[in-house]
Amino acid sequence: MSTAVPPAAPAEPGAPRPTKRQRWLPFASPLTWRILAVNVLAPVILVAGLFYLDRYKNELISQELESLRIRAEMMAAAVGEGAVIDTGVSIPELSPLAARQMLRRLAQPARMRARLFDQNGEELADSRRLVAGTDEIQVEDLPAPDPSMFVRGFRRLYDFITKASLANDDLPHYHERFHPRASDYDEVIQALAGDPAWAVRVTRGHHLLLTTAVPVQHYKQVLGAVMVSSTGDDIAQSLFKVRLTIFQVFAFALTITVTLSLYLAGTIARPIRRLAAAADRVRRGRGRRHVIPDLTVRGDEIGDLSGALRDMTETLWRRMDAVEAFAADVAHEIKNPLTSLRSAVETCALVQNPEQQRRLMSIIQDDVGRLDRLISDISDASRIDAELSRSDAEPLSVHRMIEGLASVYRDTGAAEGIGVLVRCDPDDELLVLAIESRLAQVLRNLIANALSFSPPGGAITLAARREGRQVVITVSDQGPGIPGNKLEAIFERFYSERPAAEKFGTHSGLGLSISKQIVEAHGGRLTAANLTDADGRVCGACFTLRLAAYQRPAEPRARKAGGGQTAP
Repeated sequence: MSTAVPPAAPAEPGAPRPTKRQRWLPFASPLTWRILAVNVLAPVILVAGLFYLDRYKNELISQELESLRIRAEMMAAAVGEGAVIDTGVSIPELSPLAARQMLRRLAQPARMRARLFDQNGEELADSRRLVAGTDEIQVEDLPAPDPSMFVRGFRRLYDFITKASLANDDLPHYHERFHPRASDYDEVIQALAGDPAWAVRVTRGHHLLLTTAVPVQHYKQVLGAVMVSSTGDDIAQSLFKVRLTIFQVFAFALTITVTLSLYLAGTIARPIRRLAAAADRVRRGRGRRHVIPDLTVRGDEIGDLSGALRDMTETLWRRMDAVEAFAADVAHEIKNPLTSLRSAVETCALVQNPEQQRRLMSIIQDDVGRLDRLISDISDASRIDAELSRSDAEPLSVHRMIEGLASVYRDTGAAEGIGVLVRCDPDDELLVLAIESRLAQVLRNLIANALSFSPPGGAITLAARREGRQVVITVSDQGPGIPGNKLEAIFERFYSERPAAEKFGTHSGLGLSISKQIVEAHGGRLTAANLTDADGRVCGACFTLRLAAYQRPAEPRARKAGGGQTAP
């Protein structure tokens, strides 16, 4: 009976993640191993294929067989001329003594073995057998010693692989007999029939043995056959030298490849580990003493990653500072009406005069309304970033938006006797890529701010124009203007510089701050300045909004078909 294993419980959001094992050696990096594997794979496959040079090997065998055939024909011609006993009475015969000496002299310089068979298939002579009286001595060539330990080691590996290769070639095996006959060799039988033949066999030591047999003729009469054989050591040595040379080049290339791979891995893996460790220290550490290493001088993708991480860290710190400052400002701004509300409630419970109670209730209502407006603006300001990141910007006509807002303020009487003027080029839509609701919110905040400072009977002007690749929107009024040292401070949160006649607490001081936040999220810029007359006196304030202009893509035109016209 099997027992089900319960799944591991997911880690809590606040729980620390397990610490990763530190890798102090570059070889312990998985990235290093992957780089090595990718770079070394191609040379390894190439050198593995060197042991299968079948085409080159077959060409060498064909050339060696052709050389053996030519030498065998030369020996057969020499034996047919100089080792034949012809009495003119009977059939000519081969002289064993003369043939043996002749084969010995001809085969020794060529470093090959030559044997002579008569018409009856008996072996008459063997160049590797020395006859001394009644004794025979067989001569075998010893291989040359390898010059170095490296060559000997590679030779053992090479012999092991080539022996396994020859074992799978399905070549016939050669068996040496003490008294061989022509029937032991098919090529000799064919040569005695008058046709040259060749064969390739494998010895017990897994060496190639190449043999060629040609007929010995005397006046077109076949008297015997000469079989010439070579062990194929020259072919094996040629293949070995080629493969050894290529293997040496491979060893050198492999050393360079591994060295460069380690260098490449070091220039990639080590900086990435530094960046990861620095990011982990920032996550685990407290305060700002942990910084991301500056690798931008590299000028590559890792440098770009380093710069992006540094910018991201700084942005996170700035946002954390902004959140802390925002929380402190919110606590301060909410505390004031709460203190006033608490005092009014406590006093109202003690006062018996109905008139004083009504006045206190009016203060309570004002404070509650102020708290409601303040909380609404704070909520709007806190969720602007999230809403802007989820919403998609669309092409908008600034001209139509300004005309629409001006009509709303005129028709609803929200301007309260103040004129709302529009100045735009009627033939230019002034397109921008923006979120319509948020851009309209910015313009409403600026118009409401201008209306609150405009004198009775005054006018505000909404203007829009194109400057290069930007659309410039201005909202100006005829009010007292802005203090010269407050042109930047008016965009700070909870800053309020209201007219003296306006009731306290009507505005939260977040309108311009929210407007600037929205404009910067659209990649634009919002600034404030004072308007002056010819005498240099301030005659109003002007807020300027700059956004990137949007150009509609050109619509494709259909080609003419038949005799028709081109459709737009």
